[in-house]
Amino acid sequence: MSLKSLIAVLAAAGLAATATAAEVNLYTGRHYEADTQLYAAFEKATGIKVNVFEGKADEILAKLEAEAEVSPADVFLTADAGNLWRAESKGLLQAIDSETLKTRIPEAYRDPENMWFGFSRRARIIFVAKDGGVDPSLVQTYEDLARPELKGKLCMRSGSAIYNLSLLGAFVAEWGPEKAEAWAAGVVANLAKPPQGGDSDQIKAVAAGECAVTLANTYYFVRFLASDKPEDQAIAAKVQWIFPNQSTTGAHVNISGAGIAKYAPNREAAVKFLEFLASDEAQNYFAAGNNEYPIAGGDGGNAALAKLGDFKADQLNVSAYGENQPAAQEIMDRVGWK
Repeated sequence: MSLKSLIAVLAAAGLAATATAAEVNLYTGRHYEADTQLYAAFEKATGIKVNVFEGKADEILAKLEAEAEVSPADVFLTADAGNLWRAESKGLLQAIDSETLKTRIPEAYRDPENMWFGFSRRARIIFVAKDGGVDPSLVQTYEDLARPELKGKLCMRSGSAIYNLSLLGAFVAEWGPEKAEAWAAGVVANLAKPPQGGDSDQIKAVAAGECAVTLANTYYFVRFLASDKPEDQAIAAKVQWIFPNQSTTGAHVNISGAGIAKYAPNREAAVKFLEFLASDEAQNYFAAGNNEYPIAGGDGGNAALAKLGDFKADQLNVSAYGENQPAAQEIMDRVGWK
């Protein structure tokens, strides 16, 4: 064992030794201010203290692997079903037997083996410049993004971004790998510039006229809608949103979700934490605080989120995103979606 690994194990052991039944150790890839309020609400409701370790999803997964059976982690919370699949495939999670979670969380948004559950949703939808020269009727489906009429019109995030891998993973499941690859190749052929930046950058690029069409998660756009900054309002005013595939499968929806770590020292507290995330109170935090759609319904009184309107969501189980992630990455590599 390397010195670095030994230090990690000893540190983990020290944290585990100090944990009590009135604590839950949370490893989270989410970094939103509203989540801090959410943890405080859980502490107030239960008396269980939440100890938080934040990091990128890949960093947390590596940390869980290095700590192994001496890890103090009780809960792994992250954005994207693909990241939850990675944790499950590495054997870092354990099954959860909770009637509350099974009742509150629809089957499409949880692991079939109950290794993890989704607690908030975001749709990955199409955004079009209102004066960008592209007729919105041309981009009503995901398939439309590969139309030759859009050559030089698209901005896209990297093909290695987990959101795009999960989207393509869903297409592999629903369309089959050949059609999914033809679509990805068509998207690459239509790019206005090499992929770069995050979802907010793609929306800004459409508003600035650098391209006419993009894909992004809904909550990024709602941030612009809800902002009191004139520059953000100007961006939102220049962009039209479209929920794709409303007459067929519905819009692609991903989740933020959580599972219980395999060696959780505070398993009972961890189950209570996850059950709290499924409560009405917590669901409203997801909507009001981070502009996400609650899994259990409603919009948490978020006027900007409600402005997007109702939509038909794809009912493919989100576990398919991770299961098809390797195939999706291979496709991205072959078509040159960098």
